Amino acid sequence: MTLDRELLTMLAHLGGALVAGGVIGLERSFHGRPAGFRTHALVALASAMLMVLPVHQPQWVPAGLVDEFRTDPTRMAQGIMTGIGFLGAGVIFRDGLSVRGLTTAASIWATAAIGILLGIGFWLPAVLATLLTIGTLSGFLWVERRLPSHTYAHHQVRFARDQVLPEAELRALLRSHGFSIAQMSYRASSDSPEFEYRMVLRTLHEPNLARLAQALAARPDVRGFRLSPTGE
Repeated sequence: MTLDRELLTMLAHLGGALVAGGVIGLERSFHGRPAGFRTHALVALASAMLMVLPVHQPQWVPAGLVDEFRTDPTRMAQGIMTGIGFLGAGVIFRDGLSVRGLTTAASIWATAAIGILLGIGFWLPAVLATLLTIGTLSGFLWVERRLPSHTYAHHQVRFARDQVLPEAELRALLRSHGFSIAQMSYRASSDSPEFEYRMVLRTLHEPNLARLAQALAARPDVRGFRLSPTGE
């Protein structure tokens, strides 16, 4: 009976970890993140599995060796979180000024911690941590989108060599549409009849991007342009 009870307890811990990780992963999948439902479910499950080992050590260590052979659950937890760091790093990448994947990496880390809590049987803290993680990912996103913040965009604009818009006039045009320039560079080559400005723009109002695109499209001296907002 005792063995059956222990087995049911372990299965409950693993099942709870799978559910908690899956719930967090559903939120990430909904937002199109690379590490979603299955990844988070597996992270929580694996963390719980590894913590079940030291917590239920008497079930797998021979009775005569229990006093001589003891595992440290805190060291197991430390090893889990160290390993999760490599998985989190795999979803982070840089795209120009943007660093993508930081929130997903943080959610993987939190999911591993929740798996550890469930592995040792801390049900209430694990449930609360799961709800808080979901609330942070979803509720804080709603708040974050309504806070004033800078929007950045990569901008390239090309002119014929004999019709290049002077830099001062280009800066004035951008300021009139609510932009400031974070970086600027210039491009010209002997095999091309065009001169190109390349820059990173900054604005407090994202709709300014559409207005600037319309203004550039209407100018006859603009040979071509690219306006690419950076993401999370």
